[in-house]
Amino acid sequence: TEAALRKWLSEVRGILVTDRGSQFGFWAMDRRQICWAHLVRKFAAYEARGGDAGRVGTLLLLWSGMVLHYWHEVRAGTLTRAKFQTAVVPLRAVIERLLEQGTALSGIGGSCRDILDHRAALWGFVDKLGIDPTNNHAERELRGFVLWRKLTFGSRSERGTRFAANLKSVVHTCRKQRRHVFDYLTRAIQASLRNRRAPSLLAAA
Repeated sequence: TEAALRKWLSEVRGILVTDRGSQFGFWAMDRRQICWAHLVRKFAAYEARGGDAGRVGTLLLLWSGMVLHYWHEVRAGTLTRAKFQTAVVPLRAVIERLLEQGTALSGIGGSCRDILDHRAALWGFVDKLGIDPTNNHAERELRGFVLWRKLTFGSRSERGTRFAANLKSVVHTCRKQRRHVFDYLTRAIQASLRNRRAPSLLAAA
């Protein structure tokens, strides 16, 4: 929910890469980047409709694919950022014009209007350093937990859900830092038994 996100993100600084969910509406547009992986999936849904909506979807997929192709070249070091920004200027104009056309079409009009309402958060990865156009990395990080929930049907209680989330966070963080999970959990339990603060997950011992 938005209230939970507000609390969770209260200390966060920088650019937030998200989908267009209304729960992120409190976050300033100039500090957001709309995930282009989500947009591409939406454009594919337009294409599947056929007719005029399908034509717009096909063209949006084509031009957005070119933008992301250039981005991958920048990340690979085969295209300079200056050339990337120059190349995206006409592509940006075409994509926004297609979205404007889509606002008048049945079935995709509302979605196109919503994307344009997020216009200020569409192109941050082009204009600013250090911004990724997708949140695919974050989704990959969460994939293990999502699969666990699907395979086990999750927990039946709030306490169980909280325990699972915390334990998954500990395990994943330790593994990324190449720390021994069992060693960390042992020290955390010992600290709790002695009424001491648990060892930090943010810095390797």
